[in-house]
Amino acid sequence: MTRPPPGPARLAVVGAGPAGLVAAWRAASAGHEVTVLEAAGTVGGMAGSFEVAGLRVDHGSHRLHPSTPPHLLDALRGLLGDDLQVRPRNGRIRLQGRWIAFPLRATDLLGRLPRSFAARAAVDAVVGPLRRPRADTFAEVVRAGLGPAVASAFYEPYARKLWGIDARELSGELARKRVSASSPAAVVRRLVRGATPDGRTFLYPRRGFGQIADRLAEAAVAAGADVRLDSRVERITLPAGGDDGPVTVELGASAPPISVDRVWSTAPVGALAGIIDPSAPPEVRTAAGRLTHRALVLVYLVLDQPRFTPFDAHYFPGADVALARLSEPRNYRDSADDPADRTVLCAEVPCTVGDATWTASLDDLGAAVADDLAASGLPRVHPVATEVRRLPRVYPVYRSGFAWDLSVVDLWASDQGRLLTFGRQGLFVPDNTHHALAMGWEAAAALAPDGTFDHAAWARARTGFRSFVVED
Repeated sequence: MTRPPPGPARLAVVGAGPAGLVAAWRAASAGHEVTVLEAAGTVGGMAGSFEVAGLRVDHGSHRLHPSTPPHLLDALRGLLGDDLQVRPRNGRIRLQGRWIAFPLRATDLLGRLPRSFAARAAVDAVVGPLRRPRADTFAEVVRAGLGPAVASAFYEPYARKLWGIDARELSGELARKRVSASSPAAVVRRLVRGATPDGRTFLYPRRGFGQIADRLAEAAVAAGADVRLDSRVERITLPAGGDDGPVTVELGASAPPISVDRVWSTAPVGALAGIIDPSAPPEVRTAAGRLTHRALVLVYLVLDQPRFTPFDAHYFPGADVALARLSEPRNYRDSADDPADRTVLCAEVPCTVGDATWTASLDDLGAAVADDLAASGLPRVHPVATEVRRLPRVYPVYRSGFAWDLSVVDLWASDQGRLLTFGRQGLFVPDNTHHALAMGWEAAAALAPDGTFDHAAWARARTGFRSFVVED
């Protein structure tokens, strides 16, 4: 079996989101020949930013968490400088008909929740050590960990809203990845942490969350990478015999194919199985087809007023309204670039591609969001303009039994010697941005100067990725 000659690798990175861009930047900085292929016309993916009514907005609510590893945070500060701001968190959750501060505050929990609910939650906390999950489902893991009161009032309806199915049909792995406070003791620790300045802050760029991706792309280009937008990958042909010969990446009739030594993909791993040649076996394609996502419709309401509320985000776990979260982008940063006389709200409405919400008109979506806000006790909005963005793959659906399908696809992908998958979509995980950045960083670290890839180092990194828990 022959291998590529020793020397810098010719690398194609599929996807210009945070994971792909940091991998491209680090690999190009190490002397490798890197081409980034992005289907969209801008970088960032769901972590990108754009303008609505002259104000930079994101694809929903995004923050850089303070738990970002120091080496990644140092790298981002080097790219963004003073534009990476430390901001106070100031959100609210609609729970039991009351607005509760988020991150959680002990005074709010004790003083604002109905006494009957607080009493049930207190009893649940006392008997918590005696509870055990009766099945490995989201509902049971949360019930056993946090108690029936919190599970039924918050997590179960929110899970149905976000993932579109009953919490009893979702794998317990989703709870372990998404519910960072897994016991009453953990909630107490979070309340204590939330009382400190570090526990109530986040990091956010002055020009929107997408400024992270913008600066990563600029750094990658400065290091020698070629970032190609509007370049959708249609086929990846791997050499016969595993490591022999080059990898061919086809971009469609309008662009010539490119020849590389390795392909690193942040594309959805399920979709990737359909563009690889030699074709994935039928069982892999079947398993990939069962790895589904829940979609989001993002409704942006432009208001002719300086600010809607002082809060950065409102969370709506209840089934009484369709939206899951409302963010006000200008409250996420301090920027003189934001117009003083208007604000924009971003409402996140979970749905399934093709359903009534996904296909609803702009006017109907705007009216529905306005009604939901009023029904929740927020001020009635009178938008002067409305914009909509539709995201087809946002929340990976961890149905019970999903792990088998994912393992089948992941094992197949791992067996393709010149193919590497990583990132939120590439690994089918609901991780934070700093987790995605860590994946790209570790991929580049495993690529040696002579173009060889340290699979053992990557396997160790993958083991570490399994411990990632989504930070609220």
